[in-house]
Amino acid sequence: MPGAFLHPFAKPSRERFPSITHGKGSLVWDHTGHEMIDAMASLWYCQIGHGRGDMADAIAGQIRQIEAYSCFDPFTNGPADQLAEKIASLTPMPDARVFFTNSGSEAIDSAMKLARLTQVLDGQPERRLIISRVRGYHGTNYGGTSAQGLPLNKEGYGTLLDDVVQVPADDIEALSMLMAENSNRVAAVLTEPVQGAAGVYPPNEGYLDEARRLCDQHGALLIFDEVITGFGRLGTWFAADHFDVVPDLTAFAKGVTSGYLPLGGVIVGPRVSEALESDRDFILRHGYTYSGHPTACAAGLKNIEILEKNNLLKAASGMGYRLERGLRAIADDGGVDHVRGVGAVFAVGLRDDQNAVQLRDAMIQAGVITRAIGTDTITYCPPFVTTDEQIDTIVDVLAEAVG
Repeated sequence: MPGAFLHPFAKPSRERFPSITHGKGSLVWDHTGHEMIDAMASLWYCQIGHGRGDMADAIAGQIRQIEAYSCFDPFTNGPADQLAEKIASLTPMPDARVFFTNSGSEAIDSAMKLARLTQVLDGQPERRLIISRVRGYHGTNYGGTSAQGLPLNKEGYGTLLDDVVQVPADDIEALSMLMAENSNRVAAVLTEPVQGAAGVYPPNEGYLDEARRLCDQHGALLIFDEVITGFGRLGTWFAADHFDVVPDLTAFAKGVTSGYLPLGGVIVGPRVSEALESDRDFILRHGYTYSGHPTACAAGLKNIEILEKNNLLKAASGMGYRLERGLRAIADDGGVDHVRGVGAVFAVGLRDDQNAVQLRDAMIQAGVITRAIGTDTITYCPPFVTTDEQIDTIVDVLAEAVG
C-alpha cells in the first residue's frame, strides 16, 4: 500500500521509492548504502554539491539571529536586501530590481503577472496575450501550467488562463506572424533560453535575438525563464550573458541556493520597474508569505559566495566540455541516436529500440543518477564540483548501459 507521502511527478500507486539519506559533493547514498554519482544535481539545481558545512553554518547562523520575518510593508531584512543587490549586480539587465518568491513556479507566475501589470500601468490594458513555446516547461502553478508547451502536464486541470498561447518551439516565423496579428494585444513573450525539462533543447542560432527584436517592434516584454540556466549552468551567471540577449524580466530559482533552501524570484528590468514606480501611491498587491525569507536569502548569499570564491562557473564550463565529448563519442559509435546541449547541461536522444526509463534504472543500479524524459531522452546536469573521474564514470556507465 502506498505511504502517506504523495510524491510529485510519480505514479500515486507506487509503493516503494529509494530513500536518499545523505550526500557529499557529487555523491549521494540511499537507505541501503548504495553510492551514486548525482549526474542531475538532484533536479537541475545543486551547483555547489551536497553536504557543505559552510552552507550549514551560514543557514544556522541566520536562524540564530532571526529565522524569518515578513517583508510586507513596512519591513525588510538584511539578507534579502543584500541578496537582491548581489543578484542585480550579476545580471546584464541595467538598473535591475529583484522580487523574491519561494520557487520557480511562483517566479513564473509572478513574471507573467508583472508583465500584464506593466502594460496596464503603461495605459495599455488590452495587452494581455502571453506567448510561450511548445516544449516549454514553466512550472506547475496555474500561470506556468497555462504557458507550458508540454500537453500531458496540462491534462485534467480544467480551464487554464485565457490569452496564453504557444507557438512551435523553433519557428521564429510562427512567432513573428502571431505577434504581427496581435500587435496591439501582446503583453509578453515567455521562453526558456535553453528548454530544459522537456529534454534540453538549445535555441536555434539567432532565435533569441530575433525574439528580442520582435518584442521591441510590437511593444511586448521579453521574459526569460532561467530557473535551470541561471547561476552558472552555461558557464555564465545567466543565459542572457551566454547568448548576449537582455530580457525585461528573468525568472530564477534552483541554482540561487543550490537547493539548500527553497528560493526563487524575478529580476525586474527598467521598463517594468519604471512602470511600477511611476505613481508613488501605487501599491504592488502581489507577494508571498516568505518573499524575502531571511534564512533562504542567507543561503543564496553564501551559495553565490562559494560559486565566486571557488571559480565554479569556469569549472562548470570545463566539466560540460568533458561530459559533451564523452557523450558524443558514444553517439558517434551508434550507442545512442544523438546528443544535444550547451554549457553544463546535456541530453542524449535515444534510438527507437531503446527506452529511457529502463536505461535510467539500469544506470542508477550501476551508481549514476540521470533523468528520463519520456521514453526517448536521458538528461545530465551534474554539480559544478563533479570531478573529471566522476564525469568519466558517468559516461562509462551510459556506454555500458547501451552497449
